[in-house]
Amino acid sequence: MSLLAQTQEVPTSLGNDPLWISIIKAVVIFGFLVVTVLLTIWAERRIVARMQQRLGPNRVGPGGVLQGLADGIKLALKEDIRPAGIDKWVYLLAPILSVVPAFMAFAVIPFGPTVTIGGREVALQLTDIPVSVLFILAMSSLGVYGIVLAGWSSGSTYPLLGALRSAAQIISYEVAMGLSLVGVFLYAGSLSTSEIVAQQHDQWYVVTLFPSFFVYAISAVGETNRAPFDLPEAESELVAGFHTEYSSLKFALFFLAEYINMVTVSALATTLFLGGWRPPPIPGISDLDYGVFPVIWFLLKVITFIFGFIWLRGTLPRLRYDQFMQLGWKILVPFSLGWLMIVATARTVVRESNESADGNNNLFRYGLIAVAIVVAALLFWPAGDSDEEPARV
Repeated sequence: MSLLAQTQEVPTSLGNDPLWISIIKAVVIFGFLVVTVLLTIWAERRIVARMQQRLGPNRVGPGGVLQGLADGIKLALKEDIRPAGIDKWVYLLAPILSVVPAFMAFAVIPFGPTVTIGGREVALQLTDIPVSVLFILAMSSLGVYGIVLAGWSSGSTYPLLGALRSAAQIISYEVAMGLSLVGVFLYAGSLSTSEIVAQQHDQWYVVTLFPSFFVYAISAVGETNRAPFDLPEAESELVAGFHTEYSSLKFALFFLAEYINMVTVSALATTLFLGGWRPPPIPGISDLDYGVFPVIWFLLKVITFIFGFIWLRGTLPRLRYDQFMQLGWKILVPFSLGWLMIVATARTVVRESNESADGNNNLFRYGLIAVAIVVAALLFWPAGDSDEEPARV
């Protein structure tokens, strides 16, 4: 069996694989996500410990690397406590609704190009559809049902407040995230993840569409309930938030879903903005796109993004809820709309310029930069002093 040749830019074998290959892909993706979550938990505890001048886990396994596995086994074997007054079936269904969409979202993420395995061309991607990015957004939206139903079915005040916060948080930051991705669709001309990766062979979209990437990065932190946006499970206010009344394996499923979502948004950022499995477009490095190199490039980019999540958790305090909502609705959404108008205008004018060959592209680019600076100044210009004292939460 050989993992060798990259045969084409956009895989054509997707959807045509035999059942046994699809099953192997699904099992590999499942194992990859579980192992990545265990390593991410270990890395987070070690990195944050170093930031705080502590050691972190160092007993179970080499350097404590098996501590996450030990914690998972412990959670699975703990007593399952069900409080009185719960809605039994909804209470049991909520953790499943959180973790299943988290796994399914990774089905359309390309790990690499088409390779040859035993004489058969196989795409390093479970499947791809014309609206793959919308599928990922849909799965992330379904995940919030698990949080909302967990808070409602627990029959307790603090979980319910955490569930309500989560609903508002997901709605707020999914709007900004969706707007940040429209620029990518305009440039790539497709919502297919493999096609978007293929369009970045010369330049990554993080360079062309850096404001979109910036908004996506902030929205991704809010989407995954990570610090400093972990308001649905704010332990200083809500005990533990929506999963306060959960224990044993059901609590572990919520924990697993959070970290899988973190890996998923990191992989999506890699796919849409960082060239996916492609090497950096740098002379001497851009040729390293054969063999196992594409998978290595993909993993390095995902790990870098995950490290950003960990860094934020170790350095930033939690926002107040009014600050959080103001950031989403008054800054990110208006900025995304303004930037989207600029991108749409740029694509239209550049396309018309290319068709007419009028040679005014450079002049237009300079004008576009000037307009972007003006829009950013209008959005972020500090408001005047108000006589009213701001509300405190």
